[in-house]
Amino acid sequence: MNDTLHYMQLDPVHRKYHHHQMTFSMVYAYSENFVLPLSHDEVVHGKGSILRRMPGDDWQKFANLRAYYGFMWGHPGKKLLFMGNEFAQRREWNHDISLDWHLLDDENGYHAGVQRLVRDLNQCYRSHPPLYECDYTFSGFQWLVSDDHENSVFAFLRRDNAGNEMLVVSNFTPLPRQGYRIGVPNGGRWHEVLNTDSGYYNGSNEGNQGEIHSEPVPWHYHGYSLSLTLPPLATLFLLREGE
Repeated sequence: MNDTLHYMQLDPVHRKYHHHQMTFSMVYAYSENFVLPLSHDEVVHGKGSILRRMPGDDWQKFANLRAYYGFMWGHPGKKLLFMGNEFAQRREWNHDISLDWHLLDDENGYHAGVQRLVRDLNQCYRSHPPLYECDYTFSGFQWLVSDDHENSVFAFLRRDNAGNEMLVVSNFTPLPRQGYRIGVPNGGRWHEVLNTDSGYYNGSNEGNQGEIHSEPVPWHYHGYSLSLTLPPLATLFLLREGE
C-alpha cells in the first residue's frame, strides 16, 4: 500500500524513476498471506482522501484512481477498500457524519463511474478464478512487462489451477499507446473483459474493441505476442479464450 500510493501520488512524468515501487511487492508476496488494504488509516488524520492524492486535473485524478484500482484487483492478494473509496469521496473521512452520498446524484458523473467500476471489478474478480485461485503460489502469477520504466507500463499474467489465463496491463501515463507489443506464452483469442478507461466509467473509451488475437511474433522471450492499444491512465483485463 505505502509503495503503490507513493507511486500514484507522483506526476506521471516522474513515475519512471519510481517504477520499482509497483513491482517490489512481488519480491515478498509469497512469504505470507496478504490483504491489500486501502484502509481507514489512509483517509484520516490530515491525509485526505485517496482521490485527493492523485495528480492532475479532475479527469486525470479519476483516471489515475480507476487505473490504480484495476492494478490492485489484478494483483495477488485479498482486497480491502475502506468506506467512501468505492465512489471516490473527495474529502477526508469523518466518523461524525455520513459519507458524501450526494456525489452520486449525477449518474453520469465521475463518482458514479468509479462506483460502477468497483462493482464490475468485484464481479470480474468473483467470475474469473485466475484472479484469486492461486494467490498463494508462484504458478498463479507471471510478470510479462516489469521493466518498462520509460513508458510506466506493467503487464502480468494471472492463472488458475486449470491453466486459464488473465492478462492485466496498466499504463500509468496520460499517453495512449498504439501497437504496444506484449509477449505471451500461449496463442489464442483474448477477450477484453474490463477496461478502466471505458466511457461507462467516464474514461476516454480507448481500447481494443472487445478482443484481440495473438500473433506468432516472438516477443519478451515468448513465442506469441499481442499488439495492444493501451488507453491513457488505465488498466486492462484480458482473458485468453483459446485458439
